[in-house]
This record gives sequence, C-alpha cells and structure tokens, in this order.
Amino acid sequence: MPLEKSRASSSTKKRVRDAEATKLRILEAAKKEFARNGLEGARVDTIALDAKANKRMLYHYFKSKDGLFRTVLEREYLNIREEETRLDLENLPPRTALETLVRFTWEYYIANPEFITLVNSENLCQAAHIRNSPTLKTISQKFVRRIQSLLDRGVRENIFRDGIDAAQLNITIASINYYYFTNRFTGSVIFERDFTAPEALEERIAFNIETICRLVCKN
Repeated sequence: MPLEKSRASSSTKKRVRDAEATKLRILEAAKKEFARNGLEGARVDTIALDAKANKRMLYHYFKSKDGLFRTVLEREYLNIREEETRLDLENLPPRTALETLVRFTWEYYIANPEFITLVNSENLCQAAHIRNSPTLKTISQKFVRRIQSLLDRGVRENIFRDGIDAAQLNITIASINYYYFTNRFTGSVIFERDFTAPEALEERIAFNIETICRLVCKN
C-alpha cells in the first residue's frame, strides 16, 4: 500500500475511534444526568460538559435531547437483556433457573440504580421514546420466548404448573423487585426498618424467590 493511502487509512480509523469514544462519553454522561434529573430536568449543557464534548457534537450524533434519551434507554434495555443471556438458564434445572432469574433481577437493580430511574422517567413520558423502537421490540420478544421455553420445560419435567404466561411472570418478577427499591425511603419509615440494610436485602430477596417459586412450582 502506498504511504499516502496508508496514512489516509490510519487517519480514517482514528477519526472513527474518536467519534465512537465521544459518543460513548456522551451516552454515559447522559445516563447520569437523566437518572439524576429526569428528561425534563436534564440539561444538555451539563451532559456536554461532563462528556468533554460540545453541544454541536451531541446534536450531530443524537439530533435532540429526546433522541439522546431514546438512545440511552435502548442501551440500558439492551444491557440488561445481554446480561440475562449470560445466565445460561437453558442448562440449569428449571427451578434453579427460575431462582437464578429472580436473584439476577434483584442484583441488577442494586448494581444499576440508574436503570430504575430511567424507566420511571420513560413511564412519565408514557413510553413515547421506546414505543416505536424495533430494537427493543425484537429483544423483548426474544426474552419472552426464552422464559416461555423455560416454563414449558418445567411443565414437561413435572416441576412447574401448566398455563403460566411468560410475559405475566416477567412482570411479576420485575414488580416485586422493582417496587422494593422505588419505595425504599417511604417503606423504611412506614415499616420502621432500614430497607437498605444488608440483612433486610437478603431477607427480601429470599422472600421474593420463595414467592415466585410458590407461584410457578407444583411443590
């Protein structure tokens, strides 16, 4: 390859790397700002400053604050679905797989508190940003089919009750884990216990696992 072409190729690759790095910094900064202040309260100036970028680049890549919020949401949903695929549920006994899924959801919420606040913000927007996302529709349908396959396997092995809908089950698993964290402050006052104490967290996840297993399992 001639020297000029080699230099041009290297320069192009560097610009691509720089662009990807800039987009990643913007997305990480946006996630934090949206999680702290919601969509309406988030400031593009703050996001650009934290990302060491400028507003022109932000609008170039994401078109608008709403476009940036949509991308952040898609990225967060993709991340939890990707983490779930690593659980290897297909190769675990049905009940163990179910318990693993419940515990994973719980621990994911603990490790990723921004996910909860971002989802809360999108619900306030009535799902306007993800409603027409083909990416999320695809991964969500794939996830539901995966859980349905687990349920069907459990039925065949005479471990799970028949007739349980995978979407309904996922809603229930998410709900009992999600509610605890979104209401941890008021709950701590009302029930006079520290919802975030290590022993309280372990007691609650044990209760959640038992609840789901009683719902799904025959015995």
